[in-house]
Amino acid sequence: MKTLAAVALGLSFAATLPAQHAPIPITVSVDTQKTMPPVSKYLYGMFTEHIRNTFYRAVWAEMIDDRKFYSPITSAPAPGSRGQQGGGARGAAAQSWRPIGPDSVVTMDKQDAYSGEQSPRIALDASAPHGIRQGGMELVAGMKYTGRIVLRGTPGTHVRVALSWRRSNDDAKVAVPFVAPQKPYDQSTSQIIDIPISAAYKTYPLNFISLENSQDGAIEITGTGSGDFHIGAVSLMPADNIQGFRPDTIALLKQINMGFWRYGGNYTSNLIWYNTIGDPDKRPTDWDAAWGAAQPNDLGMDEFMTLCKLINVDAYISVNAGFGDSHSAAEQVEYMNGATSTRMGALRAKNGHPAPYGIKLWNIGNEPWGSWQLGRTDTHYYMLKHNEFAKAMRAVDPSITLIASGRMLEEDGIRGEDRAKHEGDITPLYGTPADWTGMFLKETWGNFDGIAEHWYSHPGRRFDIDKARSLPFDANNDDAYVKQDMDLLQSARYGANVVLDKAIEWQGYQQRFPKMKDKNIFLSIDEYSFSGMPGAAATPGGGRGGANLATDLAYGMIFNEMMRHSDFLTMAAHTTGASMLDIGRTSSTMNALGLIFKLYSNQFVGATPVALNGNSLQPAPIVTTGDQPNATSGSPTYPLDMFAAISPDKRSLLLSVVNATTTPQTFSMDGVRVAGDAKLWQISGSDISAANRLGQPPQLEIKESAAGSAKSVTVAPISVNVYSFPLAR
Repeated sequence: MKTLAAVALGLSFAATLPAQHAPIPITVSVDTQKTMPPVSKYLYGMFTEHIRNTFYRAVWAEMIDDRKFYSPITSAPAPGSRGQQGGGARGAAAQSWRPIGPDSVVTMDKQDAYSGEQSPRIALDASAPHGIRQGGMELVAGMKYTGRIVLRGTPGTHVRVALSWRRSNDDAKVAVPFVAPQKPYDQSTSQIIDIPISAAYKTYPLNFISLENSQDGAIEITGTGSGDFHIGAVSLMPADNIQGFRPDTIALLKQINMGFWRYGGNYTSNLIWYNTIGDPDKRPTDWDAAWGAAQPNDLGMDEFMTLCKLINVDAYISVNAGFGDSHSAAEQVEYMNGATSTRMGALRAKNGHPAPYGIKLWNIGNEPWGSWQLGRTDTHYYMLKHNEFAKAMRAVDPSITLIASGRMLEEDGIRGEDRAKHEGDITPLYGTPADWTGMFLKETWGNFDGIAEHWYSHPGRRFDIDKARSLPFDANNDDAYVKQDMDLLQSARYGANVVLDKAIEWQGYQQRFPKMKDKNIFLSIDEYSFSGMPGAAATPGGGRGGANLATDLAYGMIFNEMMRHSDFLTMAAHTTGASMLDIGRTSSTMNALGLIFKLYSNQFVGATPVALNGNSLQPAPIVTTGDQPNATSGSPTYPLDMFAAISPDKRSLLLSVVNATTTPQTFSMDGVRVAGDAKLWQISGSDISAANRLGQPPQLEIKESAAGSAKSVTVAPISVNVYSFPLAR
């Protein structure tokens, strides 16, 4: 079979290298005269999407679900997919509102809604409180909570808002619908606020202090008397929130030194961005058809920019090229970047943000090649759409950097007739509609500055052509994989091999389109994630298990491979920013992924890669079929993986060394004059399953220590290491 690497570069030597035993010791040579462009801060970027708990729950401090009443209010169990952010199969179930009193006391007013299509109307009774209740809140003893509620109703009516940490009748098992007691609230279990309301909607402040810890706190909104009252919106956050964001997660994310956050994903293909600006209480809740969840639009354009400022990253925004149009995209650019003399810039100023944000990074669309993508069209028509979007967006701000949503030609992405015709040799498909990246280069030249690529992978599997041959067009790629046994070192290298394959393919495009180099067209891996390493424990959110030391071994190799291609691989966004942390409802901790990103981003951003050679070639991949890596990543220092760079201040040689074996490894280094012993930053542990979990003592940390001379360095087993050798002057 002709491999993709061979197609791209006309050679496949990496796939034919024999496996070998590592020499003792390993000899490493570094040539500081052979350099690559400095490592971009954007190589350690993050991707985020309004899905699951990756945005709202992770960084946003709001405690109330469905706070603008998108869903009906009933005592019947609510469908899981009708919850607020993250509801449905892909996320934790959101809490629902329940009536206090019979179901009939709550109706959804669709004639005079405050926000969106409906607002709850509560019919009052002089003999019993009527209203609504939402539980499931985690409250902390002594914590202050602040918020607001929007109300109107029969003049003279008093509405009572209570924050309860225990049921006032001391019966936590009482069935819904919850009937509030007719006696006054017990001050030992709740705090209340009495609000006299008027006929017009008005916003009232809420301030509470919880006297106890609670896993099932509740907010209750009730009234008694005659007539009715309406609730427009309600919000509650811990008082220590920072402009609406969680202080615990913000403080941790800021440590990682991430270059940017990308606002995008499938979600954006049906996003009405106009609904994400202005008064948060008036923004309508939208249904996200991509993920089957209601989106409250609280964390919109301006809030995203506040987040980026708080964690000191640049913003990168994907515009809706699914159901959206070029006019909407151009107005989004104008809202974010336009002067106050422009129509949308003036609207931004009216919303409290007079200064333009000056966002440089913009992405047109998201995975337009995917059969799952809302608004998907074929390649030819999408190229026309991309050109139209680029023209409209640059007419508003010619200085922006535009990134096209490409996909390199890969065998696991070929379907139906194309597969039958070109199985084993995909060369004839380059430049055809099956080749999205090639089509951008051929048909939209001048309308992009970089091209995006997405990849998700995990070890222990192999793409099987026989299984893939009969797949329908919209089949899941996972259906064509079979199990492949791999040891720890092979598993750890798998993700870096994927990166190398992407780099080889990109170099193939550079050969076919030489002007790519002249114009510095760059590759942006806008989304990627590598999971499923051995020893991963199950996590409450499901998936393939949590990050651990084995995960760090893999990501150390991934970073090394990315930095080897700093001449064109200048951006990467990990899925997701929240994955750096282990997050609970009221606290969080930095996990293994966060540590490895922190280690590399704080050491290598701005460093200049230099040539590194050695006396021990990496062995060939296990197999060379399908999208299984066709070439072996890593340095010629097997079994170690190394990368060398000159520090940004030019005073030190930085050496990344990943030892994904269970035995110590020794190497010596020459070719560079150093002025003393090294400093070492290391992540290691007692075994590969070591991890940092919320509520448990941390098992991993970045340890700083003195290291030996370059003449003989012993590398600890299962460790990721960054050495800093002072350079002789």
